[in-house]
Amino acid sequence: MDTYLIARAVSELGESLRVEKNMLATAESCTGGLIASTLTDVSGSSQWFAGSVVAYSNEVKKTLLGVKQAVLDEHGAVSEAVVLAMAEGVLKTVGADVSVAVSGVAGPTGGSPEKPVGTVWIAWAWPGGARAKLCNFSGDRAHIKEQTVMAAINGLLRATR
Repeated sequence: MDTYLIARAVSELGESLRVEKNMLATAESCTGGLIASTLTDVSGSSQWFAGSVVAYSNEVKKTLLGVKQAVLDEHGAVSEAVVLAMAEGVLKTVGADVSVAVSGVAGPTGGSPEKPVGTVWIAWAWPGGARAKLCNFSGDRAHIKEQTVMAAINGLLRATR
């Protein structure tokens, strides 16, 4: 990752959240906490970052984020329906104003013809609204996770402007 560009984007995001007095939360599966780590690399992030749930297992998605078993059964963990539920759930769990959630296949194993390695769903939520985006990243596990972090942050920037 280009640490300068990421730090600049996170600083811009943090300033926007701080000015609006909004708190941010993350719900992460395939990134394993990398988004939260990247956000908290910036000094002063405690003014706008509330916390994170690393929901790697479906059980954690259900118990901490309120994702319904029926949604997991019907759509799978890597799906629009699940990341939307994760993003909305973490708003409640953490008590934040804005959230981002990610679920995907970082590889090198775990892919399928329907959801190959690099398939990542990202959702952003706020009280009264949410949106999701399907991303198809390439590269090794680390590169897919880095691309996911950047896409999540860029989406937050768009949502908070």
